[in-house]
Amino acid sequence: MARYSDEIIDDVRQSNDIVDVISQYVRLKRSGRNYFGLCPFHNEKSPSFSVSPEKQIFHCFGCGVGGNVFTFLTKIEGINFVEAVQQLAERANIQLPTLENNVDSAKEVLKAKVYKVNEFTAKYYHENLYRPESKMAQEYIKKRKLSNETLKSFQIGFSGKFDELYQELKKQGFEDREILESGLVNKNERGQFIDRYRNRLMFPICDVRGRVIAFGGRVLDDSKPKYINSPENVVYSKGRHLYGLNVAKKYDIKKRLLIVEGYMDVISLHQRDIHNVVASLGTALTQQQGYLLRNNTEQIILSYDSDEAGQTAKVRAMEILQNMGCDIRVLQMEGAKDPDEYVVKYGNARFQNLVDKAISVIEFKVKILRQSLNLENTNDKIKFLNEIAKLIAKIDNSMEREVYIEKIAKEYDVSKEAIYAEVNKLTYKESKDEKVLSKTRPVARHREKKETGNVSEATKRRENTILAILLSGDRNIYEIIKQNITIQDFKYEIDKKIAEKLYEEFENGNSNINSMIDNLSEEEQNHITMIMAEDYGIDDVEKAIDDIIQSYEKDKLNERKFEILELLESPTEENQKKELEKELNDIIFRLAKIR
Repeated sequence: MARYSDEIIDDVRQSNDIVDVISQYVRLKRSGRNYFGLCPFHNEKSPSFSVSPEKQIFHCFGCGVGGNVFTFLTKIEGINFVEAVQQLAERANIQLPTLENNVDSAKEVLKAKVYKVNEFTAKYYHENLYRPESKMAQEYIKKRKLSNETLKSFQIGFSGKFDELYQELKKQGFEDREILESGLVNKNERGQFIDRYRNRLMFPICDVRGRVIAFGGRVLDDSKPKYINSPENVVYSKGRHLYGLNVAKKYDIKKRLLIVEGYMDVISLHQRDIHNVVASLGTALTQQQGYLLRNNTEQIILSYDSDEAGQTAKVRAMEILQNMGCDIRVLQMEGAKDPDEYVVKYGNARFQNLVDKAISVIEFKVKILRQSLNLENTNDKIKFLNEIAKLIAKIDNSMEREVYIEKIAKEYDVSKEAIYAEVNKLTYKESKDEKVLSKTRPVARHREKKETGNVSEATKRRENTILAILLSGDRNIYEIIKQNITIQDFKYEIDKKIAEKLYEEFENGNSNINSMIDNLSEEEQNHITMIMAEDYGIDDVEKAIDDIIQSYEKDKLNERKFEILELLESPTEENQKKELEKELNDIIFRLAKIR
């Protein structure tokens, strides 16, 4: 795959502080020289995800993943290195040159073609909506009272019959592979190309940049399935996008953003001047969609349907968004099954009033809990209050805690002292568990995923210390180490690989370690960031190097000593025996000096 020059990559890297970038995805807190948070790559209760502003790297001591700002973005967004550079360049307002060798990447070429297929298709479907033969779609549009402006804003269209789209795409010069990859056309067992969407109202799905990446199609009669959506492909991953975000971003959404379930919810609210609304593509909100929400607004209003699937989706979304530290509210809606029906039935003003009165997550959970229990029953009331105490114990803000305790005590006729006592008991237990976890964490920190053979922990620690010193990028230190420690002296295989690359970088006059990280394998990146994230307690670098060199010399002397002792035990000529004994005495003398 074509790449940008090292100078451009370094410019982009230096213009994007890793703490700022990762803070858009992970809630970080400063602890000493580094920042810590819950790892976004595995489930954990205790923060083991470390970000170093000084070294511009991240490392999770729990799952072992690590890297630099580019690595993080490729993992969290599911994109490749070039796309990560482009995204960070855009973030820093850096103009990138065109990649002349992009044709070398078949995947990149295919992606570009699929974007064009989608763009043409969206226009084709939209124009098709206004044709005489699309009367069924026009009647539905009229019934839903969608204006022409709304139809254009969301590029709503209508799909034709059998293979109409396929034939149009072929006329435009698109190849079968590009058309099939888009997911707009299927090929049957008889080799016929058939449009995926036929006689459906079409909703183009765009990414945040406004590029058409997929489609959703709704039937206009009672046939099933009611909706079908594009399959995931080279340009589309449904869990990484939000429907309508490209339109919503044209308005002020920084203060508040509503998330709903369906396309029509977004469109209907938008037409009635409620523009700060998006939909998840599918029932369950994903982490990546959560990041998009948090990066674009301060407050998120959950406005899912009132049916069982909607309630389940609501609870799932709460968990994801709470872990990201989002300010979440829950819309309480009665008299309609979804926002689209409500706003049509009761109007804009009444819906906006619901939004303004949206309740907190705690209030929502208390309400759900209250509905499942009979508070006239003593046991149920005790269970109810215990569960509430668990909810309040999870609140970090003491003022917020105080407000909820006051409210619940008054509303359910129980003393504040009793609630405080239970909350404090739970908080103490959690704190105690955290201390136990923190004591065991360093053990996991050094646990390797692969067998390390007969390499001792002391040897690994020594090798990691050498690499940590080399990673400072000091050429003078490298010269000292190179003269005394060869690549072959490294016993742990992954240390040997990294040392070889470090030596090579220094020999080529490159001391930019972050640049080298880009070219390491995933395993090597994880290992090197673990080394960089560790504190080796080195106050005097020259003394540390001297001690390491002496320890290597000691190992070599001991190794030779045991070789000589074995040779002396076997039949040996007298002259050779004297030479070996002389060498042995010399080794013993040198070892004594080292000790």
